[in-house]
Amino acid sequence: MAEIALRAGAKIGSLYRFFPNKEAVADALLQQNIAVLNDEYSALAQKASELSLEDLADVLIDFLTVHYPRVKSLSALMEARTDRLEIRSRSRQQALNGIATALTIAAPRLDNDTAKDIAAVTLNQMKVMRAMTTKDAPTTAGAPAELRRMNRLYLLDRLTPYQK
Repeated sequence: MAEIALRAGAKIGSLYRFFPNKEAVADALLQQNIAVLNDEYSALAQKASELSLEDLADVLIDFLTVHYPRVKSLSALMEARTDRLEIRSRSRQQALNGIATALTIAAPRLDNDTAKDIAAVTLNQMKVMRAMTTKDAPTTAGAPAELRRMNRLYLLDRLTPYQK
């Protein structure tokens, strides 16, 4: 706790006033990271109707890469928890719901089951793009552009029949 207070530039008494222990700090950070992503998925849903399918595909494929610096501690915070599987499952479900919502806004005739299937594929592509850009996955200089193209083609193919 002393190190946390030092890094935060706070007095340790102030820290203990709000957080009785390290676990409480970690829990607050975890909840904050999840809230950031949920807010960003909500913002995406609000602008989904204004985006072309190509632009939506680009926003989605870049989503985790763009927001990763703000939530990069999320995985580590989840791993440190005894209930990590439950939290990870809930977090993934929130991501899938956020993506599916944006997809159904862009393609209003898309049924919920198909939207969830497309969202699952898209979420995995988003994770690969983040891993490629942070060098956590094997990649080449041109591979992210290829993944971006693949995502555009996939979403165009899957969503176009369900547009207005």
